[in-house]
Amino acid sequence: MQLPDQMSERNRLLGALSADDYRWIQPHLETVEMKAGDVLADENQPFTHVYFMGTGVASITNRVAGGTVEVGTVGNEGLVGLGVYLDGGGIPSRTFVQVPGSGKRMLAAAFAAGAEERPALQKILRRYVQAYLIQVAQTAACNRAHSVDKRCARWLLMTHDRVGGGHTFPLTHQFLAYMLGVRRAGVTVAAGILQKAGLIHYTRGSITISDRKGLEEAACECYGIVAHHVDRLTSPRTGE
Repeated sequence: MQLPDQMSERNRLLGALSADDYRWIQPHLETVEMKAGDVLADENQPFTHVYFMGTGVASITNRVAGGTVEVGTVGNEGLVGLGVYLDGGGIPSRTFVQVPGSGKRMLAAAFAAGAEERPALQKILRRYVQAYLIQVAQTAACNRAHSVDKRCARWLLMTHDRVGGGHTFPLTHQFLAYMLGVRRAGVTVAAGILQKAGLIHYTRGSITISDRKGLEEAACECYGIVAHHVDRLTSPRTGE
């Protein structure tokens, strides 16, 4: 059963914890407001904190010869800083705030120590690791198989799910290019297709979802596959 404070948590992992684990973690949590572009961990640098996203969205990107490509995103379904739990140290990726918003953070050392001692917490974290790996694998397949406009629709739906119910969120051409692994000209074309269909309204630095159902129909099947597994693996029942 959830505690009263736990019921108001926007982060689904925090909401899925057992009452005992939530009592343990709550005093360690610090509420933070995150601005777009804030770096949470740079390439090959260990996380000093883990972050439970609320309304913000974080992006994990890798540099390649052709530029920068997103390899994963984390919103209110999960945890930024999985390497702390996995005891793997730094990774060759840059993790930064993609969509500004609120969240909570905890010192990495305290989180690692607590996770080591709490079997119920370990179970929830293992399930989230699986959900995250499904997202990464499906995104890799999607980037290979589907058109830019379908991938753009998928990514916008994922972001819309995470930003706290609002239909408008800040997003630049450059960030969207990172997310989709294409040049900015490709983003312009993809966003133009969706806007012409009346599904989104795009202005400089901002996107509004105008027709959620239509956007779901325009997206590839990857959105539904990832959403299903995230719901299944981060459900509050995992904390019972």
